[in-house]
Amino acid sequence: MSLRLATGILAVGFVLHNADHWRRGFGVVEDGVILGGTMAAMLIAVLFTLVVARHPAAPAAAAVVGLSVAFGVSMVHLVPGWGPPSDYLPDAGADALTYTAVIAEIGAAALVGVVGLQILRRNDFAPLVPGWA
Repeated sequence: MSLRLATGILAVGFVLHNADHWRRGFGVVEDGVILGGTMAAMLIAVLFTLVVARHPAAPAAAAVVGLSVAFGVSMVHLVPGWGPPSDYLPDAGADALTYTAVIAEIGAAALVGVVGLQILRRNDFAPLVPGWA
């Protein structure tokens, strides 16, 4: 699978998940969840830009951003309440649509991370930026 396709799938998962937050209302989540989602949005935007531009650092960014977003969204939504950045879905009375949106983003983010790692491995973790030794 190409990194562009995987990143496109992540964009769809991200939109679905955040559309579900709009549907549920942002008043039901802590400020930490909003902050985490905002940081994820910025990282995904940078990743998307690197991938579209075919920047040499795109595979490394995909590995880091993809796996970080998958881990972060899982921690926020699938681990019982552990602090302000928590929106544990069973406690929130989430429906099937919410679970679908969250799992879609986690799966897509993990996919991006794995594709990025595969590209790095295929290139023997070659220098990420031309001229960098």
